[in-house]
Amino acid sequence: MRRLAILAAALLLALPAARASRPLGPEELVRRVIAEVLEAIHADPELRAGDRRKALALAEEKVLPHVDFVEATRLAVGRAWASASASERERLASEFRAMLIRVYANAVGRYRGQTMEVLPLNAPPGATEVSVRNRYLRPGAPPVPVEYALRRTPDGWKIYDVRIEGVSLVLAWRAEFERVQRESGIEGLILRMQEKNR
Repeated sequence: MRRLAILAAALLLALPAARASRPLGPEELVRRVIAEVLEAIHADPELRAGDRRKALALAEEKVLPHVDFVEATRLAVGRAWASASASERERLASEFRAMLIRVYANAVGRYRGQTMEVLPLNAPPGATEVSVRNRYLRPGAPPVPVEYALRRTPDGWKIYDVRIEGVSLVLAWRAEFERVQRESGIEGLILRMQEKNR
């Protein structure tokens, strides 16, 4: 699961904030932001080398504005989400966000030399949830299929999951989260996430 999380984090780093006057469609957003983040990584040797401080700044500036952490957390937590209070949900989402940022920061150095090919979107007009399919291209290795799951929100399209070779990054956490919640309750799950973040 750690290798999957690192790869997914690297791919999510390819999603910086788009600078546009009109809202971007999901395919256009993914296509534009991949180009921007690859340029940023290529231009900065410290970032390419895995500088953690710069990687965290990159995640904060470029990635996080395009992630729906509440939806991602809801999916990762599973059934316990429904019984969590509003305060507990907020804390769960905050800790899950911090976990993903940590994974992103560790993944930046592994992204050098990689490219992404965005495939044409096949979604009905007016869809509110779509998957933008990509192929992660690595020199000397077969392409890896990657899908960004996005949903339309009042603030535009937001990513809530990444699937690599059909495996969901968000759902990969669910088994552990559900086990901890069964044993220790929601407060125990929040404490476990805090431990991971420390």
